[in-house]
Amino acid sequence: MTLRSGKASEPLNQKSARPVPEAVSVSLPSSVCVFCGSRFGTDPAMREMAGKLGELLAREKMTLVYGGGGVGLMGVMANAALAAGGRVVGIIPRFLLKREAGHPALTQTVVVDNMHQRKLEMFERSGAIVVLPGGIGTLEEFFEVLSWRTLGLHSKPIVILDQGGYWQPLADLLRSCVEGGFAAAAHLDHVAFIDDLGQLLPTLRTMPRGETAEKELDRL
Repeated sequence: MTLRSGKASEPLNQKSARPVPEAVSVSLPSSVCVFCGSRFGTDPAMREMAGKLGELLAREKMTLVYGGGGVGLMGVMANAALAAGGRVVGIIPRFLLKREAGHPALTQTVVVDNMHQRKLEMFERSGAIVVLPGGIGTLEEFFEVLSWRTLGLHSKPIVILDQGGYWQPLADLLRSCVEGGFAAAAHLDHVAFIDDLGQLLPTLRTMPRGETAEKELDRL
């Protein structure tokens, strides 16, 4: 994983940094799953970023797959994608529909029974995962797909859009897991942190994929 601060890129940790293999450009995925907040957040720039992401996916003819909400950053992103002529698929559990939290005008709305089915459906319908600012639910969604990746269950790119440094504590936590001996350094290669939306498409094209090595365990 490479952290990017400002315009410069530097390894996670100079002590443990490994040479990054030369990236091979591949085609963009036809659909992208986005995890993000059901609130707007305190920084107006986050709301703007969510809208620009929706527009970008629509412009690139990439289907937006997300949690189906019409609230917070979720709603901003979906509205922007729809307004730009994009295809938007929302996956939402029935209990959230009852709370009137669903978006009323998506290209397709898939209603599921619970949160577990929601996450699996979102994952299976997408070729890559992008994480915008969000709260506890966003963190849970991210860690589940990262866990699946470390177990070798998929090789989909995972990109965290870290404009403004919101996710830097998360990057520090992941680094701490490696330094503490509870995760392999190679697992950090499964996630890319970027600080500008303009880096998203090049990152999706060049992230390593196809590697599904079995997770190493410390056996007694």
